[in-house]
Amino acid sequence: MKNCVLLLVLQGPLLGALFLGFPLFSSYALLQGHPLRRVLAMAWSSIWKVRLLFIVFMLIGMHTGAWRASGTSAYLVLLFPEMIRPSCFLLLAFLANCAVSFLLGSFFATAATMGVVSMNIGLNLGVPPLFTGGAILSGVYFGDRMSPVSTSAMLVGVLTGTDIYRSIRSMACSAFAPFLLACAAYFLRGLRESAGAGAPAADSLRGFAALYSFSPWLLLPALSILGCSLLRVPIRWNMALSIALAALLALFEQGMPARELARSLILGYRSPPPELSGLADGGGLVSMLKVAAIVCLSSFYAGIFEATGLLDGLKAKFESLAARRGRAPAVAAAGLFSSLIACNQTFAIVLTHQICSRFGLSREKLALALEDSAVILSPLVPWSIACAAVLDATGSAAGAVFFAVYLYLIPLWNLWRSRGL
Repeated sequence: MKNCVLLLVLQGPLLGALFLGFPLFSSYALLQGHPLRRVLAMAWSSIWKVRLLFIVFMLIGMHTGAWRASGTSAYLVLLFPEMIRPSCFLLLAFLANCAVSFLLGSFFATAATMGVVSMNIGLNLGVPPLFTGGAILSGVYFGDRMSPVSTSAMLVGVLTGTDIYRSIRSMACSAFAPFLLACAAYFLRGLRESAGAGAPAADSLRGFAALYSFSPWLLLPALSILGCSLLRVPIRWNMALSIALAALLALFEQGMPARELARSLILGYRSPPPELSGLADGGGLVSMLKVAAIVCLSSFYAGIFEATGLLDGLKAKFESLAARRGRAPAVAAAGLFSSLIACNQTFAIVLTHQICSRFGLSREKLALALEDSAVILSPLVPWSIACAAVLDATGSAAGAVFFAVYLYLIPLWNLWRSRGL
């Protein structure tokens, strides 16, 4: 885990850090007397437990590519700036990023689209970028935490053996008060910034009109996600339907050649005008390969830790904390600890789950505890990819972390609510 921090400090790639840890932890297992075959079996066993995630990852990549090719993502982004006024900009920026992140299920895709637009509009209105960055960071992780197409929500569901739709219902209940408090905080802060000047539109959005043909039909893929979620359609079929609708819109509404559509689904959408590449490009099956590799390596680490007892001392300390202070504070502390050292959200989730698996929580309570700790605390760690990726995509300063109100309120509220757990 130290190698992750070291490579990030040296600006090295996260995957490189994780791959570096592979031989190190394998060597530790071999030195403990485990044969090579046993070490490989540890890795395969842990990866096999999350095998269904890789199918979902493929669908998510195709889903984001199809939405970009069809113009659905761009249409969602364009709907919000028309409603933004200076006095309520921060509130609407938060809500807009919440809505888009819930539909896309990706913090980075939301940050690269609605997040960029929000920052540009905020600059035009004279709103300090630290406040705008905080609202964006809060909003993009609203959906990353509880979207039916979120990779983090799916990972938590696989680790805990819980149904994603039941978990979303629990997360919605636990987030209701923090959400309202965050809305109030951004509204009150926005009232103080209402004196700024500027037009509520970003220049970078005007080129979208030349790139796409817009109509309400482009909302169909988003409405299908919501409708299928309400009907609790299995997530794979839910996403497959949305992909099919977006593909049809790309072919017939946007006039995209079938060959280009296939390329967008696999390699990601690429905007013909290069000036719109920062907003429009992305997605595709290959965009999920890095996430899949991180999950593979994180699962391998979990298998090694479990088989060798490497974390037994650490687990004992957190179990002692749970006995003295309660299980909810212990899970929150484990999530914060994991987020500080893991450098990425996926590894933080896996590590927190392993540390807290013997706390005696039910599967549903453990899933909610993971969502309220590792998932939501990783974006508050400046050296974590979960934080750095959003700040870099939107051009926000690191200080924006202090204004991500919603991310602080979720764990604090649920610690108070779970007293005695």
